[in-house]
Amino acid sequence: MSLDVSFSNARHDDTEASLTRDDALLRADIRRLGRILGDTVREQEGSDVFDLVERIRQTSIRFHRDDDKQARRELETILDDMSTAETVRIVRAYSYFSHLANIAEDQNNIRQRRALDMSGAAPDSGTLACALARAKQAGVGKDELRAFFVEALVSPVLTAHPTEVRRKSTIDREMEIASVLDMRERIQMTADEIAASDEQLRRAVVTLWRTNLLRRTKLTVLDEVANGLSFYDYTFLREVPRLHCALEDRLADDEAGAKEADQLATFLRMGSWIGGDRDGNPFVTAEVMRDTLRMQGARIFGFYFEELHALGSELSLAEHLAGASPEVMALAAQSPDTSPHRKGEPYRLAVSGIYARLAATARAIGIETNRPPVGDAAPYTAPLELQHDLDALHASLVANNSLVIARGRLRHLRRAVDCFGFHLASLDMRQNSAVHERTIAELFKAVAPETRYQELSEGARIALLTRELSTGRPLASPFVAYGEETTKELAVLKASAEAHAVFGAHVIRQCIVSMTKGVSDLLEIAVLLKETGLVSADGTSRLNIVPLFETIDDLRNCGAIMEKLLSLPEYRRLVDSRGGIQEVMLGYSDSNKDGGFVTSGWELYKAEINLVEVFERHGVRLRLFHGRGGSVGRGGGPSYDAILAQPGGAVNGQIRITEQGEIISSKYSNAGVGRHNLEILAAATLEASLLQPKHPAPREDYIAAMEELSNLAYAAYRDLVYETDGFEDYFWSSTVISEISTLNIGSRPASRTKTRKIEDLRAIPWVFSWAQCRLMLPGWFGFGSAVKAWIEKHPDKGMAFLRELYREWPFFQTLLSNMDMVLSKSSIAIASRYADLVPDEKLRAAIFGRIRTEWHESIDTLLTIMGHDRLLQANPLLERSIRNRFPYLDPLNHVQVELLQAHRAHSTDEQVLRGIQLTINGISAGLRNSG
Repeated sequence: MSLDVSFSNARHDDTEASLTRDDALLRADIRRLGRILGDTVREQEGSDVFDLVERIRQTSIRFHRDDDKQARRELETILDDMSTAETVRIVRAYSYFSHLANIAEDQNNIRQRRALDMSGAAPDSGTLACALARAKQAGVGKDELRAFFVEALVSPVLTAHPTEVRRKSTIDREMEIASVLDMRERIQMTADEIAASDEQLRRAVVTLWRTNLLRRTKLTVLDEVANGLSFYDYTFLREVPRLHCALEDRLADDEAGAKEADQLATFLRMGSWIGGDRDGNPFVTAEVMRDTLRMQGARIFGFYFEELHALGSELSLAEHLAGASPEVMALAAQSPDTSPHRKGEPYRLAVSGIYARLAATARAIGIETNRPPVGDAAPYTAPLELQHDLDALHASLVANNSLVIARGRLRHLRRAVDCFGFHLASLDMRQNSAVHERTIAELFKAVAPETRYQELSEGARIALLTRELSTGRPLASPFVAYGEETTKELAVLKASAEAHAVFGAHVIRQCIVSMTKGVSDLLEIAVLLKETGLVSADGTSRLNIVPLFETIDDLRNCGAIMEKLLSLPEYRRLVDSRGGIQEVMLGYSDSNKDGGFVTSGWELYKAEINLVEVFERHGVRLRLFHGRGGSVGRGGGPSYDAILAQPGGAVNGQIRITEQGEIISSKYSNAGVGRHNLEILAAATLEASLLQPKHPAPREDYIAAMEELSNLAYAAYRDLVYETDGFEDYFWSSTVISEISTLNIGSRPASRTKTRKIEDLRAIPWVFSWAQCRLMLPGWFGFGSAVKAWIEKHPDKGMAFLRELYREWPFFQTLLSNMDMVLSKSSIAIASRYADLVPDEKLRAAIFGRIRTEWHESIDTLLTIMGHDRLLQANPLLERSIRNRFPYLDPLNHVQVELLQAHRAHSTDEQVLRGIQLTINGISAGLRNSG
């Protein structure tokens, strides 16, 4: 028996007749990969190991499907009888199956989108084609659309928040597998070619099996930078320009290619926190930031060099056959290329000269070139100069009846330069407001000891800081020996000013202040930036100062804080110098940990409404930066629905969104999937900006009902997490939180302090831990009891009103849809095994009993409101995907519990902890959005 047969047997209520063509093709891919994995396990580890894999799977199905107590005892017996070495092999088999199933599903999604495009059917929601069609139907003309993109900004921001437990080595092999499957789909193969591709698949799977799933050493910040940069090779460097070019063609008056499409303003720009986010990460220093920017620069320069080299080969046009403009002839004359073979080929000579100038630019920055230029040339002083030269090539080709050539590699390269410049991605700086406060206090102490900054009231701080902003003298002195923290902060800010001089103004555009709680938090960083010249006494700023509101209280206060801040003339001048745009970041993760899923979602929504009103009063444009994580418990879920569910006016053409952890690789390691995800962001931003403002605001009774539900859910969540004696002990005992910290998945510590307090724990390991034990508590707890209490209080409205709320209000639909997804991945039966890890039986019974009751109530009320009989009823594809994963996912949970018991009993076997780490990897892969 092979894994693919076992997998197909797991589809117990699917029949061949009910399968669509896409279902059948997906099933065939999974069977193929499963068969290869099964053969690999049998060949590499022996039939006994493979047979054990299948026994565990069958028993797990009975336990999960039927909550069969006999099956649970059988499973425990099987697991107890396994050696640690056998356990590790079993874990690896199940983990790899999850990874392979993910590949097959991604390829199936690409296949479905291609089939839809080829069918001529109406475009799907979430595509730019659909968004443009809806805009046209709403009466939005092409001129209005072009004007929209002039001001638009869509910016995915990659962060290094550690929930990605895979190594780049395994991702590369998985990409190879995806490439083979894609090739088999697109071209008709001979029997020999099919055999060769089968062998390539087997080779990749065997290589995966013989490759460490986990890292042996802890990542450094620069390792994280390198990992983040790999996604530019996979997706961004080519797909971001292609998306812009495709949109240009769609907006063209005539059929694409018939004439030159009008240039569309670049609106999709990449951002990054990796190497610039210092909040809680002591390893991000000034030197690390400099190295990060050099690494980013090296990646984009390397891309330009390869494209120019290829372009030079392609543009073999002879002057007497093609013609060339005076501008191109001038570029050719200035080229250091003196080869007689290129005489009379002005385009090639021009490209050689452009290459030489770009190489000189790279050397000036400290970046090496793999392929040296033909000679010396003057460096470019800015990306605009490079763009001007490429534009000259383009204009000449168009003028000489060679538009089709101009629309090839040259077109995409011109767009890439506009998108990426010399910096690749804008690096955000982020630091905690408390650090800025201590830094400012030390600076004032050196020049005016009587100030005692930290003892001042908020009003006194504001007065002092605004005066300081208006003075030209420096506050810091090179003759004072400051403490380590202040010295590091000033060094980082100085490095950012240097980066502006080297890479241009786009290299660092945001300075984010996490845990913003008052106006002084923003004025403090403004004063610190003034020390490096990034803020001037005349009221100009070269950076956007961005408050980050994270806790429930901060979200509730953010409108009042921004009202007061924008009323200060000294700060308002800084905003005006940035084009009258003020960015505000909203934190989904910490607000969820603080107040629970329902309240976090509602307070974020209200905060946006409040901010929109404040900014309209002040005539300032609001740009929201959404700090969303991968899981629903950290603001995750479908991006398209999330953007469209924003209140009217909250998007307004510009949006920035964090892409974190395993979500980065699941979205962007495959170019086809990556392009689709980028398009989703762009399409949703367009629709939310141009079409949504025409929708009415929520009814007052909807808002009142949601406010009550939020308060009830908040009370239930806080009562369990923060007010129940022993809950911290329960959490640390019943989850893998302690063991997660042993994984080498990030440079940042898991907790802000060395305590076990939930308040001090970072939101990422908090959510990740609950996902591992399959409770997903941050994504639903409090909802069931809140609905029950609300109905008891409002019997006249009752469930009928909540159903209306679900039908009519996108915010409520998205809230429940995300809860539907996260609950579908939970398992109370498996969670009960983790509860058994809690040594205090009374504590275990009390807390898990409450959780189990709330879990059942939440599912029941959710289904009743949605009018469904089962979870994910409205999303059969996801339902089938999740159900098919359980036979391979559930055993990992059971094995993890057994290993946790051994580890916590102080087992001396080193493979025990290794096995736990492998189960964390496999469960994360099976759940996909878990961190």
